[in-house]
Amino acid sequence: MDFKLTQEQLMLQDTAARMVRDAYGFEQREGFRQSEAGFSTAFMQQLGELGLCAVPFAEAYGGFAGSGVESMLVMTELGRGLCLEPYLHSVIFAGGLVNQLGSEEQKHSVLPRLGSAALQLAVALEEPQSHYCLNDVQTSATAVPGGWQLKGRKSVVVGGQSAGLILVSARTSHQARDEQGISLFLVDPQDPGVRRRDFATIDGRRACELFLEDTFVSHGSLLGEEGQALPALRYQQGRSIAAQCAEAQGSMEAACQLTLDYLKTRQQFGQPIGKFQALQHRMVEMYIELDQATSMTLLAACVADQQDSDERSRILAAAKFIVSRASRFVADQGIQLHGGIGLTWEYVLSHHAKHLLMVARQFGDDDHHLRAYTTLMQGYSA
Repeated sequence: MDFKLTQEQLMLQDTAARMVRDAYGFEQREGFRQSEAGFSTAFMQQLGELGLCAVPFAEAYGGFAGSGVESMLVMTELGRGLCLEPYLHSVIFAGGLVNQLGSEEQKHSVLPRLGSAALQLAVALEEPQSHYCLNDVQTSATAVPGGWQLKGRKSVVVGGQSAGLILVSARTSHQARDEQGISLFLVDPQDPGVRRRDFATIDGRRACELFLEDTFVSHGSLLGEEGQALPALRYQQGRSIAAQCAEAQGSMEAACQLTLDYLKTRQQFGQPIGKFQALQHRMVEMYIELDQATSMTLLAACVADQQDSDERSRILAAAKFIVSRASRFVADQGIQLHGGIGLTWEYVLSHHAKHLLMVARQFGDDDHHLRAYTTLMQGYSA
């Protein structure tokens, strides 16, 4: 199998890498993190101007019709630079849902603005009790004259504090945890009855709790058919998992390089500590985990945009399991090999470690995906 990148893919990778390298020094990142938005709106705008936000979308909506591989190349560089912008949740996840479920009118209204970074989206699917189960939806949507009335609470809406529109899952029929009856709505956070409580995540990014208190949305805010959103939610979460694996790969590569450089320069007993065999073995183990995660990330990127199937779901579950475990291992070992400095907020490795621990739990932790993989393997014969 030929894994060589095309000339266009190499140019895309180089563009993303150069942007991150020029704009995302560690001190600059700290300034972005402490800003009101929690990220650099100028950098996000630059991503849009250079077409990186439009990569996954069709040319009809101002995009480049990129596949999971193109998304992987962009996400790897954003992960390497610890970029704070909600590209994953806005462009990949939310944009994918609009692209799959939206009417032509909705797609022409939303996707060009998303691709140019004139609009930021967020996805509100999780609830306090749901624990990774997309079908555990207690937020309700009641039909009223002219539209729907939403009531409920959504948790950990990454990027929701600054989003112009939020995609909200709500139950229009059936009981909690039923797979039928789940619908998806475009909600303007400035509408009456919408309240957000902002907070910082453990890795320095921003998210919010979303409270819907009899919030009215029009019929035109419904994405797709009423009560039939769950398959699309699962499919697009799979695409997001593949992209997140790439982001983790970039962060792990940076963490491994930082650790290796430290072992070469830190002196102990008159020589670099990297000369001690025990530390060399641990460094090799970090790179072994990174290599395994890189292989699964590439496989996940190759199947991310394929038609939904058990085989696709198995690969994505396996990739998330392996990358989650590798992320935790690289974070833990990087801190151990650095010693106390590895935990300090003023040193970039600690931010990579916190981000990798966050990645290992978003969209399902390794236990969740191991169970999913086991379930999908039952009755499977090669």
